[in-house]
Amino acid sequence: MKYFTGQQFREWGRQLFRSLSSAVTFYTIIPLPASWGMEFRGIARWAPMIGLLIGGILVILDTLLQQLGMPALTRSALVVVSWLALTGGLHLDGVIDTADGLAVPDPQRRLDVMADSTTGAFGAMAACTLLLIKTAALTDIGAYRWAALMGAAAWGRWGQVVAIAFYPYLRPTGKGAFHKPWIRIPQDILLGLFVVLSLSLVPVLLDPTNTWLSLTMAIGGCAIALLTGGWFHRQLGGHTGDTYGAVVEWTEALFLCLLTVILH
Repeated sequence: MKYFTGQQFREWGRQLFRSLSSAVTFYTIIPLPASWGMEFRGIARWAPMIGLLIGGILVILDTLLQQLGMPALTRSALVVVSWLALTGGLHLDGVIDTADGLAVPDPQRRLDVMADSTTGAFGAMAACTLLLIKTAALTDIGAYRWAALMGAAAWGRWGQVVAIAFYPYLRPTGKGAFHKPWIRIPQDILLGLFVVLSLSLVPVLLDPTNTWLSLTMAIGGCAIALLTGGWFHRQLGGHTGDTYGAVVEWTEALFLCLLTVILH
C-alpha cells in the first residue's frame, strides 16, 4: 500500500487549492491574489461548487434586500442582474451566440455564425427571454428562495460538467476546448452530483414536510440538466464553449420555473 509523505500531502493540498481558486477566477469576477498561483487544468470539476458559491452570495443579497422591505419583483430583478454580473456575462454570452447559430437553417454554417462576436436578433431575443424568465420565476418563489438560487446555480453547472464529459467538442480550438481533456469520468460527474444532491436534502432535513421540495430539487434538477445538454447536442452534433454556457443558463432558468409549482 502506498502512503503519502507529509511533503507530498502538502503539495497535493496546494495543487487542490490552486485549482479551486483558479475555478473561482475563471467562472466569476471575484478577485483573487495572483500570488496564489493559477492552475486551470481540470477546473470544470469545481463548477457545481462554484455554483453554490454564486448562489450563496445571491442568497445574502436577496436576504438583505428583503430586510430593507424591497418588493419581490424589484428584489428578484436586482438578484438576477447581480447573478449576471457575478459571472461577468460568461454564460449569457454563450446563450446569445448559440441562439444566433441555431437560427441558421443550414447546419454547416451554424458554428461559423456562433464564432462571430456580433450579436444577432435571435441572440438578443434569447438573452431577453432568459432574463425575463428568471426574474418572473424568482418573483413567484415565495419560500425557500435560498434553495432555489443555490440549486439553480449548482445544477446548471453540473449540467455543464456532463456536457463536457459525454459529448464531442465541435472545434479543434475554442474557449471551452481546454476543459475536455482534463475531465475525469466518472469522478468529476459524481463529485458534483454528490454536492448538489446533498443540497437538495437540506429542505427535508430542516422540515420533514418538505419531501416534495427535496425530491423536485433532486430529480427535477438532474433531469433538466441532462436534457438541456442533450438537446443542444442533438441540434449541433456536439458542444462548444458557447453551448456549455447555454446549458448553464437554460438549466438555471428552467429549474426556477419548475420550483414555482411548489414554492409559489
